[in-house]
Amino acid sequence: MRIGIDCRTILNPSAGEKAGIAHYTYHLVKALLRLNRADEFMLFFDHRAKNIYRDFLEPNTVIRFFTYSEYKKYLPYLYSHILAASNLTAEKLDIYHSPANVVPLGYKGKYVVTIHDLAIYRDPGIFPSRQGFSIKYLVPKSLNRARKVIAVSESTKKDVLDFFKIPDERVQVIYEGVDHQRFNQETDPDATREYLRQKYRIKKSFLLFVGTLEPRKNLIRLLEAVYLLSKQDPQFLKQYQLVLAGSPGWLYKEIYEEVKSRHLESCVVFTGYLPAEDVPKFYATAESFVYPSLYEGFGLPILEAFSAGVPVVTSNTSALAEVSGGAAILVDPLDIDGLARAVHKTLRDLKLREDLKARGRKRASEFSWEKCAQETMELYRQVNTQS
Repeated sequence: MRIGIDCRTILNPSAGEKAGIAHYTYHLVKALLRLNRADEFMLFFDHRAKNIYRDFLEPNTVIRFFTYSEYKKYLPYLYSHILAASNLTAEKLDIYHSPANVVPLGYKGKYVVTIHDLAIYRDPGIFPSRQGFSIKYLVPKSLNRARKVIAVSESTKKDVLDFFKIPDERVQVIYEGVDHQRFNQETDPDATREYLRQKYRIKKSFLLFVGTLEPRKNLIRLLEAVYLLSKQDPQFLKQYQLVLAGSPGWLYKEIYEEVKSRHLESCVVFTGYLPAEDVPKFYATAESFVYPSLYEGFGLPILEAFSAGVPVVTSNTSALAEVSGGAAILVDPLDIDGLARAVHKTLRDLKLREDLKARGRKRASEFSWEKCAQETMELYRQVNTQS
């Protein structure tokens, strides 16, 4: 088979990647190349990735760059849907895989598309409004023409079926993986804490959140829960900090304003986007990982925390309950009191902490990029046999 994969989201693997789709694409492609030496993989990049493609050079890979990609900002439709489709068609692919929700409108070949998250259809109000063309036309068109749709969770599959009325048999759940070697490793706790103190000014034990600072991550309520804990437990602010690790996203200033209005400046640390090498250090030394998102299509950070052996508090909504699989404390993300109580338990109940650590590691062991690649490869073979 000649399998084409859109790798344009992969821009900076050494920095850890800034988007979940880029992370998925990078690890899936690397796992596919380890798994399959027989079929040909044609990997499509754009001009921004001139030095990245070398990470994927194997005897059975062919690297292609979409033509005129540097002019996309001037003619976005022409590039994204006409020139890109022409490039794909010229390669006579048996299968094309778009890991990023949409496919060039002009492409007529067999293709597979991965859907990560349809939260914008569930709750448009927690997203910027400038995505109308994509959500109203590009995504529906891409899904309706796909030979197979990969959903990264049963929750996301349900969303696909609810919103697009695609036959059940055309949508297959293939879970993402987690890099166990990266997150489940022996470290020197004292040296790691000193490193974080010097670089990030983290001076106490800490609660950790990892993700983009945006409304759907529900960080305002997390801050309210931390404020509540500080009032209920006089020792809380003396012992703990809250680390919000991630890039500022849409409406991020509201989060900073909440910190100021609650007088939590000494308690809350904003790290900005973390370099890849620092992410495991945070998981390894966190007292608790808190992920109260309003909606997620998968929820990879909770698996990373599980793999690192950190007690997890997360939401009982969307894919988070599914992926956590009974290994986390689940809370209603709108219930500030409940969130505060759950966090307090992970800090004070030592027996519960050890139980959560053990259950988390066991749950994380059920996910791997090798398994994801094997199931994706089997799906490619199914599509290739279709007329």
